[in-house]
Amino acid sequence: MDFLRTPDECFANLPDFPFAPHYVEVSGLRLHYLDEGPENGELVLLLHGEPTWSYLYRKMIPVLVEAGLRVIAPDFIGFGRSDKLTDRAAYSYVFHVDMLKGFLATVGLSDINLFCQDWGGLIGLRVAAEMAERFARIIAANTFLPTGDHPMPAAFLEWREFSQTIPVFPTGRIVSRGSVNQLSEAEMAAYDAPFPEESYKEGARAFPTLVPARPDDPASEANRAAWEILQQWEKPFLTLFSDSDPITRGGDRVLQALIPGANGQPHTTITGAGHFLQEDKGAEIARLMVDFLQAKV
Repeated sequence: MDFLRTPDECFANLPDFPFAPHYVEVSGLRLHYLDEGPENGELVLLLHGEPTWSYLYRKMIPVLVEAGLRVIAPDFIGFGRSDKLTDRAAYSYVFHVDMLKGFLATVGLSDINLFCQDWGGLIGLRVAAEMAERFARIIAANTFLPTGDHPMPAAFLEWREFSQTIPVFPTGRIVSRGSVNQLSEAEMAAYDAPFPEESYKEGARAFPTLVPARPDDPASEANRAAWEILQQWEKPFLTLFSDSDPITRGGDRVLQALIPGANGQPHTTITGAGHFLQEDKGAEIARLMVDFLQAKV
């Protein structure tokens, strides 16, 4: 597969991002991840969504590390410091699922506490169902695992159309508009950093088209199989959804109703936060995570 690799200089002087890069090769592609905190600390896996990268977690990582946790935050292929395929058609739902599985196996991660938002959940929940033995707890935020059997919200359909038709895909401004608190120019530039040209954005362009929006979508059957496992999931499952996300609003109640491990958990609605709730209330979310993990429910 042909791919592009964003030059390192594009990531110089990012605001509030002192974390060292780490790399691993999976299926011939270089995948970037952050690895912070004590090596023997309890493991937290942070999965980003569309069109962000591990920069999204800069406000959460310090709180989690201070609590003694080891934090792993990878960039999906097509995003951040990871390699970017040049052919949009080369991206598929199962491609991202397989790459995350390969990453977990290569780095040797187990007893994982998963935090997933947006596409981080579409991929992470699927992988957790298919590799359940590697996961200890799940925290879902503004995400879901769609099968295409239910109508998608109008806000998603509008977003999908926008993503395929706008001439220049404005990554940083998309994140800013999806947050209650507007990002600074420097922060928006940090979200633009992985994409020095439009040719680097095929992965970001592809994601909206890969969401299963009809029952016969290529990913629908595998997601239905994942749901069969999640509907028997007894391990702790927490929802931390925001109050101002038009795309995933109400998804937390569905997860709570369908997943047994969600029963009795301290589910919280994050107030004053948009789709990218890590930007709006990152430190607050991290503290809730620490409380949840330390409770050992």
